[in-house]
Amino acid sequence: MNKILLIIKREYLSRVKKRSFLLVTFLVPLVIIGIYALTIYLTARSFENNKATVHMIDQSGLFAGKIESTKNITFIPVTAAENTTEERNRMLEAEGKNFLLIIPSDMLTSSHAELISKETAGFTIQSDISRQLENVLRNIALADAGIDRNTVESIHPEVTLSAKEITAEGEKDSSAGAAMGIAMSLSIVVYICLFLYGSQVMRGIIEEKTSRIVEVIISSVKPFQLMMGKIIGIGLVGLTQFILWIVLSATLMGIASAGLVDGRDIRAQIEQQQALANGEVQPVIKPQMGMFGTVKQELDKVDFQLIIATFLLYFFGGYLLYSALFAAVGSAVDSDTETQQFMFPIMIPLLFTYILSFGVLINDPNGPLAFWLSMIPFTSPIAMLVRIPFGVPMWQIGLSLVLLIGGFIFTTWVAARIYRVGILMYGKKASYKELVKWFRYKG
Repeated sequence: MNKILLIIKREYLSRVKKRSFLLVTFLVPLVIIGIYALTIYLTARSFENNKATVHMIDQSGLFAGKIESTKNITFIPVTAAENTTEERNRMLEAEGKNFLLIIPSDMLTSSHAELISKETAGFTIQSDISRQLENVLRNIALADAGIDRNTVESIHPEVTLSAKEITAEGEKDSSAGAAMGIAMSLSIVVYICLFLYGSQVMRGIIEEKTSRIVEVIISSVKPFQLMMGKIIGIGLVGLTQFILWIVLSATLMGIASAGLVDGRDIRAQIEQQQALANGEVQPVIKPQMGMFGTVKQELDKVDFQLIIATFLLYFFGGYLLYSALFAAVGSAVDSDTETQQFMFPIMIPLLFTYILSFGVLINDPNGPLAFWLSMIPFTSPIAMLVRIPFGVPMWQIGLSLVLLIGGFIFTTWVAARIYRVGILMYGKKASYKELVKWFRYKG
């Protein structure tokens, strides 16, 4: 046991002390938040810069004075005198984004128009133009049917559905949207990280094997001790990194949230002071959070303590299970190029569950398929984490963890029997037949 602890300590400290570990650990939360902020900023800028001029040739005569310019699109009617080939080319070649909209005379029956330009129009521009044309055609159809458009628009019932979940503690609010977002995020994170840290175990074994360092190590420790020390040591590195990521991300998000609230509150106060200075009577302005406030309200309904605790348990349990198999693969090959034939079958259960999480699991988190996938050790690290945000009985989580531990013990036993032989094999390409022989070897 002491030898295993020494190997764990060596694997853990040698990786944690690396500059790359520190950079990745502390920069990843900043990079992720920066990417989200940059995405929001660039999206807003693209909407601001996506201004276009649409020259409209209305051959039907139905749309005159009925198409209104928007913030990003300016509609300019083209008269009969301007409807020449030279004028059309001049319009399209003018500075900026210019389009030529041709509405045919049979627009009522065909519902088809043409948008001509030097470059393909963006999705937003096309959808805005289509929406305006559809509104005009809808008004004409309503008028022909003797239906008042204003009456139709005044009928817009809104239903607010408050989802409640019955638990042992009583009723509590639940949010399918927040649960789905968290479930999708967890499935992506677990899939990538199990593959990433499992590959680190495999590559570490391959490096020691090809450099013949392992021959010196094996003279002092048993192969099983070496394998377990590597698996647990690298797993603790991943666990440390995740805990630091969670703490740093929560801290940065809290700072960003406070800044957003204060910024909106200050803006509201400035607007109120300006209105009073102009002699306008304004009510007390309360800071409005908009989409951010809605998202925060939905996230408040999620039990993050349970999600974080189970995430750490399933990540570490899934890592131990899969890294044992990765260790067996690393002991059986002499280079990274030989690992592909063994890695793909190992990753099939995770890949299968990952794909199902985008459709089946989030739509029916308590169905029979979701239940059994969350019980099978090879699929439970993803399946159960996808289900937990939607609410899972504690007995299912407990049973799933027990089966996951049992699966780890079984895979470690199988991997150890292959590892003890393969770690000292050189120059011979391994096959599945060879792995079976090594497993059965009793020497």
